[in-house]
Amino acid sequence: MATTHALLGLALALPLLAVAPDLAPAAFLAGLVGGVAPDLDLYTGHRKTLHYPVYGSIATVPAVVLAALVPTPVTVAIAVGLAAAALHAVADAAGSGLELRPWQGTSERAVYSHYHGRWVRPRRWVRYDGAPEDLFVAGIVAVPLVMLGDGPVTALAAGLVAVSAVYVLLRKPLATVAERLVPLLPAAVRPYVPARYL
Repeated sequence: MATTHALLGLALALPLLAVAPDLAPAAFLAGLVGGVAPDLDLYTGHRKTLHYPVYGSIATVPAVVLAALVPTPVTVAIAVGLAAAALHAVADAAGSGLELRPWQGTSERAVYSHYHGRWVRPRRWVRYDGAPEDLFVAGIVAVPLVMLGDGPVTALAAGLVAVSAVYVLLRKPLATVAERLVPLLPAAVRPYVPARYL
């Protein structure tokens, strides 16, 4: 779920509360943005255009080194944002494939590895986005955010878990709703609808 990715990105900023609390706000914002930004490719090559599991991970290393050597809000934000985006892409491989009903397990495309020039197969450790185990992961990641974060971080983490819970309840029916609504869209819009909905 996008909410799980957001929570994972936020969690990457938690160490800053102990080592450099003045840099934590920039880190939390960057973690949130980096955690969800890869999914901006939803309508243009989802899990390929903005997902970089290998290159994103490689780019994170020098960014973290630079942030450790020159800790400023900008260097820390870049490091945490890149780490969150890389974690997002890697975590997508732990889930399901790209399909309207991922619980059926028919797709073997989880995330594209530009380094390898091929799709990485889904591991299905989290059976699909919106599965109960996805909510479990979101809840576990939210615990330290709620306990250690300040007011806005705590509220955001709790809110993201609440949104996750609602999404888990609606996930399977939403596939049917999407399937029924797509044929009603104007022809001019349909080229922009992801293939899994057609």
